[in-house]
Amino acid sequence: MSRLTDAQLRGAKAKQKAYKLSDGEQLYLHVSPAGGRHWRMNYQFGRNANGKPLQKTLTIGSYPAISLRDARDARDKAKQLLAKGREPRPSDLFGNGADAADTRKRFETVAGEWLAAQAPRWSQVHAADVKNSLESEVYPAFGSLAMADIEAPMVLRLLQGVANRGAIETAHRLRQRISAIFGYGLALGYVSADPAASLGRLLPPKPRAKSQPAITELGKLRQLLVDCEAERCRAPTKLALRFLALTAVRPGELHGARWEEFHELDGKEPLWRIPAARMKGDLDRKAEAGGDHLVPLAPQAVAILRVIAPLTGHLPLVFPSDRHSHRPMSENTLRALLIRAGYYQRHVPHGFRSAFSTIMNERVKLQGQIDDRAVIDLMLAHVPQNKVERAYNRAAYMPRRRELACEWADLLLADMWPPEIHLGQPIRWATTGPGRPGN
Repeated sequence: MSRLTDAQLRGAKAKQKAYKLSDGEQLYLHVSPAGGRHWRMNYQFGRNANGKPLQKTLTIGSYPAISLRDARDARDKAKQLLAKGREPRPSDLFGNGADAADTRKRFETVAGEWLAAQAPRWSQVHAADVKNSLESEVYPAFGSLAMADIEAPMVLRLLQGVANRGAIETAHRLRQRISAIFGYGLALGYVSADPAASLGRLLPPKPRAKSQPAITELGKLRQLLVDCEAERCRAPTKLALRFLALTAVRPGELHGARWEEFHELDGKEPLWRIPAARMKGDLDRKAEAGGDHLVPLAPQAVAILRVIAPLTGHLPLVFPSDRHSHRPMSENTLRALLIRAGYYQRHVPHGFRSAFSTIMNERVKLQGQIDDRAVIDLMLAHVPQNKVERAYNRAAYMPRRRELACEWADLLLADMWPPEIHLGQPIRWATTGPGRPGN
């Protein structure tokens, strides 16, 4: 289509019906029956309820007050604004007066809205993990930018940087989260495209899922404890590792252990009751009445609590952070101890669960006690999906579970030095109080 000339514009006269003279690229001169001549531009912005683009018209100004050249410049400026996700207005086109405030939604703001919308469906632990990943990785890169200004190359650079440091799985999770936030923005009309949608194929493939490295031979596992406790580090770290090995709980459950969760420590049946809300599972399972995980404690486990009580018995957490007593021990603390002791990629904190399962299941098989396999599963909190059966099984077989816990402790710590050695002297319980050892 040929472009307009000044001669054509000057010759544009009123007719019985309105008509328009096109200059191409959505710009045209609208001539009314009354003789008015106005520059207009058609464009698309936003979507209707059915998801289809909305067709809109921008009135640039009247001719000849706005010349052909000025109209074309205004059209180009409008297209620049559209490319950035901003809807153009006449006041934006010619720089008259102060620039209008940019009220477009920023990525961090929309991400906060998205997180709030997901909260009812997520556990607190997962919600905190997602929020932390956005705060540490994404917000520094483009959290303050308007969503419409964030383009695919920008997102790809961020993701490739994460993948290049070896965190490939993290890079893929971040892409999914960024894409979900843009999907949320699309639904609410904050943005017109998702720049992260197709970037997964440009990242290195996800590593195949593999089991956590674990030493599952009893002799080698005992040597591991000896090697770790021979390392130079804080006594609570060594005690935490030994306690984790004895109880075979998940590392996260150990990190969050609170003194108020332990019962009958001076009695015949000491018990650790881990609240359902702290256990692995979906929201239904975490909110389940009577869903606490019960861990019978062997005398060797109680001995560890006796030793650490003078250090942390006055605090809510049994194994707090060294720097912040109100926070749990870092999830990397025990892993770092294992690495320093020479067990990199050979054993991780979670590996004690595999070791307990493998060694104890082999023993009960040799002893012909096949029914104990179900008991071992209960000790590992591997519970049925059926809620009725699950509620019953929480406290089922407790006498046998206690026997197996004691048998495991005897096997694991045979001839091992007592935990008091890490503090240099015998220890008694800390000052008593509500929910404290000794009550």
